[in-house]
Amino acid sequence: MVGIGRSDSVVGQMRTPGGLFENARLYVSRQASNPWRYLWEQAVMACAGWIPTVAGIAARNLLYRTIMHLEGAVAVEQGVRLRFADHIRLGQGVYLDEGVYLHACPQGITIGAGTFVMHHAVLHVYNFRGLPNAGISIGRDSLIGEMSVIRGQGGVTIGNRVYLSPLVQILAVNHVFSDTERPFVEQGITAEGIVVGDDVWIGGGAILTDGVHVGRGAVIAGGAVVTQDVQPHTVAAGVPARLVRDLRANPVEVPADKKVWL
Repeated sequence: MVGIGRSDSVVGQMRTPGGLFENARLYVSRQASNPWRYLWEQAVMACAGWIPTVAGIAARNLLYRTIMHLEGAVAVEQGVRLRFADHIRLGQGVYLDEGVYLHACPQGITIGAGTFVMHHAVLHVYNFRGLPNAGISIGRDSLIGEMSVIRGQGGVTIGNRVYLSPLVQILAVNHVFSDTERPFVEQGITAEGIVVGDDVWIGGGAILTDGVHVGRGAVIAGGAVVTQDVQPHTVAAGVPARLVRDLRANPVEVPADKKVWL
């Protein structure tokens, strides 16, 4: 009965003019740096966000400079959603595929030159708790695979030439649930951050949990759940992930007739 009463109270507040205004104010504050930025960013995206083909890419390359930081020519497909666009920085040659969602509140999202973010990937900072290290930084010539999710409340740093296969999750946030007498939603969160070094390949469906560091040149197998650090030039697999190969001591041999040179 307590839950029902609370729900009725919230619905009642939403139906009052004051409640509606407060909900609208809260909504806008979660979308942009201020109401004027919200109106401007939404207007620019409404004008250019839907235009298909290379004509739309050209229009957005021009108009989106008024709402976010573009360091050279970039390619933004139609249907890309941007929130807190003034905290987004894209390097030369960045490609954002259809359906990509970038929510940069408030410390921002930086994507290095030549990096591709494929369709329906989500890069989500969404820091409204004032966490000091929140943000997402991705280096040069990297690839964020289709429908991957990066949550940056604790801070996510991804190096150069890092490839994420489809459906990878990098989650720099965790709920506290140690007190069995209280609902976990009342116990707060932890946000330690995640670091992925240069030249890392992460297989499809892998999950990186908060606090882990993945060393340079490591490989994470598809479906692995990484709960501890992964050393450089090693292969980790399994749930939870564990070391299965040291590439320096036991390199992978690929027959010459199976190699495809790029």
